[in-house]
Amino acid sequence: MGALKTLLRTRLLAVRSRRVLAPWLLVLAAGASFATAADTMLGQPAPDFALRSAGGPNVRLSEQRGDVVVLSFWSSRCNVCRAQLAELDRLYATYRPAGFVVFGVNVDDDVAAAREFASGQKLQFPMLLDPAKTVARAYRVDAMPMLVAIDRFGKVRYLSRNDKPTAAAEYVPALRTLIDE
Repeated sequence: MGALKTLLRTRLLAVRSRRVLAPWLLVLAAGASFATAADTMLGQPAPDFALRSAGGPNVRLSEQRGDVVVLSFWSSRCNVCRAQLAELDRLYATYRPAGFVVFGVNVDDDVAAAREFASGQKLQFPMLLDPAKTVARAYRVDAMPMLVAIDRFGKVRYLSRNDKPTAAAEYVPALRTLIDE
């Protein structure tokens, strides 16, 4: 009888631990799927593109080889995008002489609204228009704002989809590291 009680107690503990562990296992399994398609771009060559600028000439990414390039994908309806663009403008003003280039890439369908937004921001770096979203698809943009940093050799080295007001504390050190390389 004692062996039966021990066996039942062991089984009961196993069932209880499965009930406790099962949700955590699901969380861990889901965590493995949090990595998105964009994350697979890290370390890969950045897809080349040519886009029209909202207030100037067309821009081709491959012409920026030798510089650290940041692509900030934004929408005129994204309030967090405004803050990120302003922070990137401050960085651009500081690090441009060190070979730091920033492009804001707009994904709005309405080009007129995008141009109006871009002109109202008074930014020093080019604002590019991607109404067909070909570049956004090539970079697997899945959130706004999304920041992509490309090293001097044309490889994607950093991605950020952080939409928190404190996001700059995360991406600024990463960008400075790339600039210093």
